[in-house]
Amino acid sequence: MPDRPVRVRFAPSPTGYLHIGSARSALFNWLFARHSGGQFILRIEDTDQKRLVGDALDDFTAGLRWLGCQWDEGPLVGGEHGPYFQSQRLPIYRHWADWLVAHGHAYRCYCSEERLEQVRQQQTERKEQTGYDRHCRYLTPEQRAVHEAAGDPCVIRLAIEPLNGSTTFHDAIRGEITFEHSLLQDAVLLKSDGWPTYHLAAVVDDHLMEISHIMRSDEWLSSAPLGVLLYQAFGWEPPVWAHLPVILNPNGKGKMSKRHAVGADGKSIPVLLKDYIAGGYLPEAMVNFLANIGWSLDGSTEVFTPEQAMAAFAIADINPAPGAFPYDKLVWLNGVYIRQLEHDDLYQRLLPFVAQAMGMSVEAMAARPELRLATPLIQERIKTLAEAAPMLDFFFIDSLLDYPDPQMLIGEKMSAAQTVEALHGSAAALAALPDFDRESVEASLRALSDQLGLKIRQLLHVVRVALTGSKVSPPLFEAIVILGRQRTLARLAAAERVVGSQ
Repeated sequence: MPDRPVRVRFAPSPTGYLHIGSARSALFNWLFARHSGGQFILRIEDTDQKRLVGDALDDFTAGLRWLGCQWDEGPLVGGEHGPYFQSQRLPIYRHWADWLVAHGHAYRCYCSEERLEQVRQQQTERKEQTGYDRHCRYLTPEQRAVHEAAGDPCVIRLAIEPLNGSTTFHDAIRGEITFEHSLLQDAVLLKSDGWPTYHLAAVVDDHLMEISHIMRSDEWLSSAPLGVLLYQAFGWEPPVWAHLPVILNPNGKGKMSKRHAVGADGKSIPVLLKDYIAGGYLPEAMVNFLANIGWSLDGSTEVFTPEQAMAAFAIADINPAPGAFPYDKLVWLNGVYIRQLEHDDLYQRLLPFVAQAMGMSVEAMAARPELRLATPLIQERIKTLAEAAPMLDFFFIDSLLDYPDPQMLIGEKMSAAQTVEALHGSAAALAALPDFDRESVEASLRALSDQLGLKIRQLLHVVRVALTGSKVSPPLFEAIVILGRQRTLARLAAAERVVGSQ
């Protein structure tokens, strides 16, 4: 721990939507900040202007807030270290790039793209490592003056020094890491159009924003020595480095890509956080799930709250080994959290999902009583919020059901005539009830099954399909009461006509 306040950052590039792996990185940073009483900063690294996605920022902020990872400084919040968009900080990067040149730690390179390509081709032919040959590093002052007088465009490159040395730094997860300078390039820090590369912008911003710890994916490990060398060149105190393990496909084969992932069963699974939100996963379950990839609360507890994670989180406890994305565990966890919700809480979360599936507004859905009444019936049966609509859609169809396969209506080991008799008898029994409640409905249908010489499951199958259009539904007696006597009788009569016409 450095002897300064903990300040961490999540710095996505708005060239795509929030990936589940990036969400894990943001979560770890947020947990550490909250554990340490520090600050969590959101910074937008939008220097790749050609690949910007217009609504990516909205996706980032909505995703972080859904997870509960509210940032202390950044877009929509403000702060003392802004602006928090790199595109608004170009004069800052130009100043520090020029400072490096003036102090001999960087140089202006005037090489054209054509020359650089020629150098790469020659290196390839000689089977050498490809990269810049440092041609402009050794220009004389007179040669530089000629280029400047001609107005030749240039980039600014870091001067790796010493060329035959090495750089060692401590990673809080991986220990001591050494890179040989002979394998490093004189990387471009500032492009000819005045826009910085990642190396310069990240280091300058992290210093000026007083970032104490950098937790990022180990995909950035190869660029870490350039960061270390830049901190040394500037004479700035470096942060604590911590490179997080990558997330593997659920089948353990290869890194989870930015576009798709393969489940243990060989099927594709979502990789973007917004797809999990739309798929009906709970933020509490997702936080629990992501926290468990590469870190553990105590080595045995699988279900825990964000507050428990905050209290226990430590960088030293992060496992450096890559971990598979256990998608099946997420589905299980989500079911666990759904079953723990109060009925009204679950109802409120189900509202937008069921409304959208039924083509209704949330306000129109909330004005109807069926969903609130049916919520307790399905709480033990769903693992995602999106699974509710297919189970409950029959409640919100006000017209008669369409039976594309009339054979579904015919009961097990029953003839069409027996099915007609069962439907007709059910309608008559339910119509005669003085009280249309669960106990009365159940008693009348059980009595009818005995009267008709049917097993209760045979009768209930016929009634279930007639009322719901499906062989699977919420508990039938309760569903009949929620559906109401009028719609129940109308659907039984319609099903009777369909079977009778066969």
